[in-house]
Amino acid sequence: MLMRTDPFRELDRFTQQVFGTQTRPAGMPMEAYRSGDEFVVHFDLPGVSPESIDLDVERNVLTVHAERRSPAPEGAEKVVAERPSGTFSRQLFLGETLDTERIDAAYDAGVLTLRIPVAEKAKPRKIEISGRDASAHELTG
Repeated sequence: MLMRTDPFRELDRFTQQVFGTQTRPAGMPMEAYRSGDEFVVHFDLPGVSPESIDLDVERNVLTVHAERRSPAPEGAEKVVAERPSGTFSRQLFLGETLDTERIDAAYDAGVLTLRIPVAEKAKPRKIEISGRDASAHELTG
């Protein structure tokens, strides 16, 4: 069964309102697909400053960190606080077939887009067959 709601979301929201803290990292919705010889990943990060986005690749793990600060001034009494603020984090485990040295990242209209090329060694290729002349393989009988 697919769970469409997070049972802890309301508890997290209540805790954040009471204590002014976030109890766990906020979600970072994503979409990923393959297009030709690259994988494309989109992360929704509305309201995040590009300077607060940090991308790291260690071995085959890509980590995305971002921070969205509340626009409310320090000490303001929040009446409603439904927009998550704080630290966002997400990890992707990249396969050996991807070229982590050539990842391209762009941020536009609140969407971080990563383009991860398929490594040359993983692309399909033709293998030439060498050998003797085909007439030498004729069956005698």
